[in-house]
Parts: sequence; structure tokens; C-alpha cells
Amino acid sequence: MDVTIGIIAYNEENNIKNLIQSLQNQKLSKIKIKKIIVVSSGSTDNTNRIIKKLIKKDKKIEFIIQKKRLGKASGINEFLKIAKSNILILSSADIIPKKDAIENLCNPLIDKKIGICGCRPIPRINNQSIIGNIVKLQWLLHHKISIIKPKFGEMVAFRNIIKKIKNTAADEEYIAMKIKQNNLKGYYAKNAIINNYGPKNISDLIKQRRRIHWGHLELIKKNTYKTASLNYITIFKEIIKIIKVNNFYIIIFAIILEGYSRLLGSIDYYINKNYYIWEISKSTKK
Repeated sequence: MDVTIGIIAYNEENNIKNLIQSLQNQKLSKIKIKKIIVVSSGSTDNTNRIIKKLIKKDKKIEFIIQKKRLGKASGINEFLKIAKSNILILSSADIIPKKDAIENLCNPLIDKKIGICGCRPIPRINNQSIIGNIVKLQWLLHHKISIIKPKFGEMVAFRNIIKKIKNTAADEEYIAMKIKQNNLKGYYAKNAIINNYGPKNISDLIKQRRRIHWGHLELIKKNTYKTASLNYITIFKEIIKIIKVNNFYIIIFAIILEGYSRLLGSIDYYINKNYYIWEISKSTKK
């Protein structure tokens, strides 16, 4: 099965080389990476220079430069315009996939009824700070909820049946919505593990969660598509299952921060604030 990978990057000089090399070194059996298409949207650091050096060593890499930052949806549309494989992978630029992640992410698509697969993000956090533990908790809940109803983010594999997406702050979920509208199912590939970076301070955590909630509300309003993150009953049930004496206060603090972030995201939505192009959190950088 041939796949084409799309990476939409903005000022990712600290990680872009590591990401591409991890894709080049994947353990593959049934899957073949035909192309890696990188769209650099308005990058002002050394991202473009690094990618140009990598191209010289690997002809599979194709590079598109947007001189002005136009938003992730614009970069995705550039990728969709030229990607020819039947199966496409869309990857955030600030992650590192495990060596078998691509194979495990794409294998479920052998089933013709499945149209999109999501991965399992695990944050790279070694410290035991409050924020570090909250980020770990969030992605643990992401995993548990995705087992019940798949969530999509960070890296997704999907059938090449979408020609263009509209502006959105929840691009992977938007793609999932369009795939499902074609009577195809979503699947959570829990063994397709990628490592990502979480915010390292409360301010950046709130900014991130605020923006994501805004994007999910927009999907409901414009497309009547409800993500798994908005199923509060399921979230509550899964939180109850993981509460222990040693994490009780962390969970309570996480709930307060998430509630506050969602309140701000709701206010942003109702006053028509725009998150199509958002400020990148410096604390999530490597």
C-alpha cells in the first residue's frame, strides 16, 4: 500500500529534521512511503534551510514554501492538491512517531469500510511538575475516550477522497467529518504511537485548550459535527476510573483549568474571534 505523507510546518527548526528522519527510518512491511510533502507556511527560522538540505539526500521529499503564513488549512490544501496516493497521512510537524507507527496507523485501512485512522499521542515529559502531570492526564483521557469513540489529532491516515478543506482550527477532526460523510468509519489505531510535546506552563496550556475548544464548537455550528471531546458524560466516567489518592488534587486542578479554558473558548466563539492562524506556544517547542 503506497502512502504519501504531508507535513505542515511553521518555524519547526528544532524538530523538522528529527521528524523526517524518523519517517525515513520507519519499519515497513505492507506500507510503502511514496512521498513526503512538506509545506512550510511563512516560516521565518531555519526550517526551510533544513528541509532543502534533506531534499538533496532524499528525492522522496517534496517541498512547498508559502512565503506568508496562511494558516494550517491552506497548507493542507496545498498537500491535498498534489498528493496522488490512495492513502494519505497528515502529520503535525512537532511530533516524533515510533518506528512502527506508520505501519500500524495505515494497516486498518485495508478494511474498505474504514476511511480514517487516528494515532495515540504520548507526551514527552520526564518531570513530575503539576503541568507535566496534567498534560499526561489529558493524553491518557484522549486514549481512553478514543477507545470508545475515536478522536483525531497530531497524525492521521485517511483515504484520498477529499480535494479541499475549509478554514478550521480542528483540521484533523474536520477531515474525519468529511470522511464519515462518505459513509466510511473512523478507527483508533492505539498501537500507532507518536510522541509530542505538551505546554510547560499554565498560560500556554490554557491557550492551547481554549483554541481547541473553539475549533470544536465551530465544527458543531457550521457542520453539526460533534467531536468525542464534547461528550461530557463519557469524559466524566473515564475520569472517575482513573482517580486515585495520589492524583486526586492533580485531577481536580486539571478539571478547573479545562473548564476555564473551555469557558474562554466559548466566549471567543460567540464574539467571533478567529483561530484559523494561531500563536504558536513557545513552551511546546523542543
